[in-house]
Amino acid sequence: MVCFSLYSAARATMRAYRTLLEPWELTYPQYLVMVVLWNDGQQNMQCLGEAMQLDSGTLSPLLRRLEKAGYLARERRDSDARIVTVTLTDAGTALESELAHIPTQVRELMLTTDDEQARQLLSTLQEMCASLNQSGAEKPDKA
Repeated sequence: MVCFSLYSAARATMRAYRTLLEPWELTYPQYLVMVVLWNDGQQNMQCLGEAMQLDSGTLSPLLRRLEKAGYLARERRDSDARIVTVTLTDAGTALESELAHIPTQVRELMLTTDDEQARQLLSTLQEMCASLNQSGAEKPDKA
């Protein structure tokens, strides 16, 4: 079944990241937040939540722990206190180079290391997620 294979692959991936990130006391979801900030820069919480596909109730504790660790800062906008901007600190920016080896290590742990296979897998997974997200846009009425 596809669902079980995806579930198993996701758990194995998270386990690999957890082991590799342990020296920095980062969880896999915290690492993903950092990756979004490294790639896209400063974000408001709404945009970050959309990028991470997390609601604010799940995202806020992640950000709180990363802020406590000194990797990011959260600030409310003066013009609209409802908007919280998330910015990397110097320590958060420096962490990117410290963890630059992590994706390569995870890839080496995977069965396939062929560049083309990896690109095809990534493309297939992205297409699958897009299709599933699109189909979930129209939720059936409960009877």
